[in-house]
Amino acid sequence: MSLKSINDVLRILEKQAKWQEQPFQRLLKCWAEVVGPVVAANTRPLSIQRDVLSVATSSAAWAQNLTFGRTSLLLKLNKKLPTPLVDIRFSTAGWQNPSAKRKQQQTVSPHEHPSYLGDEINRHNATPTKDVNAAFGHWTKIVRSRSHGLPLCPQCQSPTPPGELQRWEVCSVCAAKQFSKQKS
Repeated sequence: MSLKSINDVLRILEKQAKWQEQPFQRLLKCWAEVVGPVVAANTRPLSIQRDVLSVATSSAAWAQNLTFGRTSLLLKLNKKLPTPLVDIRFSTAGWQNPSAKRKQQQTVSPHEHPSYLGDEINRHNATPTKDVNAAFGHWTKIVRSRSHGLPLCPQCQSPTPPGELQRWEVCSVCAAKQFSKQKS
């Protein structure tokens, strides 16, 4: 085995800069090449969350047509990406609002989600049972242990992950109710 100088190692790493590149940034670079110029002009990748790509389209017709061909598009994209995508969702949402586009381009990891409980969740033995009452009893124990010690939502008094309270000051269910009232 021969020893290499630090400069040689750095040159090799520089050539293999793929490890530094975020999956979404890499996708943006190859999007037009993979989908073609016409599709690229009518689409805008927004984000990758949980290995699902969200793409804004210029019209509902584009969203529908691309949804039908998403399997072949996934195959082409996964050849270019370091982490494979599991699905693509097409929607007109986000097409007209470029500021929303910039906000959504950041990939959100599960740890950053406001409902994330962290390592507080204990992995319980998942042995299947045929007795419905026993299965329900086991499920209720798991739910109780997960919610034990969580702060309560000030509106509905249900146990709520701290991240949700920090973000919305209420649980996600109460926040959704507030948002739907605002839209009405």
